[in-house]
Amino acid sequence: MSKRLALLIAIAAIGVGGWFLYQRYVVEDGPAAVFYGNVDIREVTLGFRVAGRVERMLFHEGDKVEAGELLAQLDTEPFEEELALRKAEVAEAQAQLAKLEAGTRPQEIERARADVEAREAALENARAIYGRQEKLVRRDFASQQAFDDALEQLKRARAALRSAKEALNLAIEGPRKEDVAAAEAALEAARAQKEAAQTALEDASLHASEDGVILTRAVEPGTIVSAGTPVYTLSLSEPVWVRAYVPEPQLGLVSPGTPVKVISDTRPDEPYDGQVGFVSPVAEFTPKSVETPELRADLVYRFRVVVKDPDDALRQGMPVTVRLAGDATDRAAKD
Repeated sequence: MSKRLALLIAIAAIGVGGWFLYQRYVVEDGPAAVFYGNVDIREVTLGFRVAGRVERMLFHEGDKVEAGELLAQLDTEPFEEELALRKAEVAEAQAQLAKLEAGTRPQEIERARADVEAREAALENARAIYGRQEKLVRRDFASQQAFDDALEQLKRARAALRSAKEALNLAIEGPRKEDVAAAEAALEAARAQKEAAQTALEDASLHASEDGVILTRAVEPGTIVSAGTPVYTLSLSEPVWVRAYVPEPQLGLVSPGTPVKVISDTRPDEPYDGQVGFVSPVAEFTPKSVETPELRADLVYRFRVVVKDPDDALRQGMPVTVRLAGDATDRAAKD
């Protein structure tokens, strides 16, 4: 009887132990905690914002560069000449505005007064000549043509006096507000053109947008390039992402912020720490590049993992395995 009891107890213990092992190895470490994807590293195509002749190409394929580092240089002589011209135009516009703001000089006003006095004297002389000719023509001592000439001279003298008086008034009043405003606008336009020329000169230098590795060197010194022509292709050092997919039944296991382990085939014993950053709201069929034991026709949801502290061992397109951080830890402990 005691042997039967001991046997039953042993069978029960084995069953309980098997149940715990099943929960630990099958449920927790089952397919629900394992996902598959590929490394996704951003690439940037770099080019000049202005056209010109390439003077220097400072890096080759495979070289590492830092953000802000000079990568290539156009011939800057045309841009420097344009900038010098725009600076001269700014100086001219400034001088014109200063002249208007200063108003009329006292010497110019005095000269305008003197011109008025001279025109008044000329008008008096023309009146006198006209008066004499009028008397002579009445007595038939002068021709009608001489009288007409005296009349025309009188009219011109009156017009010249009016013009001289208007010039004096303008000199006393100084420049109009509209003229000053126009000069100010011309100065602002000249300054804007100078800034554009300065920007073009700066754009003749191509700098790295971020840290990375040169993938492609597309042109060589001496090449004439237009604005936007690709010069380098840069693979960014960070961020490094993993594009993975979760089957619809296991979607609840993955949410933004979930910690994960990223495992590569080349370094399976050195997983990378990562965190889920995005889960697509739209379902799609499993892409051909994903190596999963599930049928490819199954619907999956794409999610993105941001890898923390990536290194050069992670390359674009590399297949990787993504495990929930807790499951990866448990597996490592059991191994």
